Amino acid sequence: MIKIIIAIGVLLVLAIILAIFRVHKLVDVFRGTEKKYVTASNKVNAALFLVFLIVGGIAFFWYSIAEYDRYQIPIASKHGVVTDNLFWVTMWITGAAFLLCNILLFGFSFFYQHKKERSAYFYPDNGKLELLWSVIPAIVLAILVFTGWKAWSDVTSKAPDDAEVIEVMGYQFAWKTRYPGKSNKLGAHDYQLIDAGNPFGIDLKDKNSFDDFSPLEMHLPKGKPVLFKIRARDVLHSVFAPHFRLKMDAVPGMPTRFWFIPEKSTEDMRQETGNPDFDYEIACTEICGRGHFSMRLKVVVDEPEEYEKWKAAQQTWLAQNPEYLEKVPAELREMAKIAAGIQEDEQ
Repeated sequence: MIKIIIAIGVLLVLAIILAIFRVHKLVDVFRGTEKKYVTASNKVNAALFLVFLIVGGIAFFWYSIAEYDRYQIPIASKHGVVTDNLFWVTMWITGAAFLLCNILLFGFSFFYQHKKERSAYFYPDNGKLELLWSVIPAIVLAILVFTGWKAWSDVTSKAPDDAEVIEVMGYQFAWKTRYPGKSNKLGAHDYQLIDAGNPFGIDLKDKNSFDDFSPLEMHLPKGKPVLFKIRARDVLHSVFAPHFRLKMDAVPGMPTRFWFIPEKSTEDMRQETGNPDFDYEIACTEICGRGHFSMRLKVVVDEPEEYEKWKAAQQTWLAQNPEYLEKVPAELREMAKIAAGIQEDEQ
């Protein structure tokens, strides 16, 4: 280990000496006390700039085409179509600007390499040119920002009245979901009520919480609006469902929301991709700790009839945890038993 450190130290010292030598030469040139240094490597470096432009451009286009199917995965929501359209419009505009700037950058480096017989042309400013390259990008960026803002406003605004409401809660290191029961309204929650048996902090003083249920995997209805009410229990997380083009941070103390319409069932997607084992999933894309990699939740998109059957078969959270009946106000306890589907012999 000592030998490696010594070797690195020697290389650093040599690099520093070389840098000082180069700086000294440049200072002499600027002062006019030394002749200009023009070496054979000047032409070599200029040629290498041009080679880098050509090889890099070929690699850029080759990789983009060869790997297209890996980063352009199938879209499974209406919102995803809008998002992808915005993405590709932005990509074409910025890609064209990127290519133009680099062609000019490396092209100028080659064609205007230093030569003894050539002097630089003094060109201090051009008002029309500066106005042109300021106004056009400003207009293009304003259009991109406006269209992006509109798409974002649509999916974070009030969801349709018939939307399925699902609470998505992130915590180290998993996801939990909560659905409203027959009341179609999620019960209130309070972080002060969170404990080992009540991870959501469900407030049992709210009668809407009596029929809420929390399944092990998420199910969504095909063709129907779905509203995610998102929150985090501990640190910052991020809900990411790539096929729905859905991404929203889960922030402690600041609930967020996102609504969309799934257009392809899990079975539809298995047939489209040719993968009989395909499953949608939600992953966390915010590095939230050592177990971040394990934050994955299976998502199943059902046909509407299958979804309703699945939903009707779920057991309420209160029926799964009957010991929490004691926390229900006495005057609401009988109502809670009926709403939660708790039978007397379960007590």
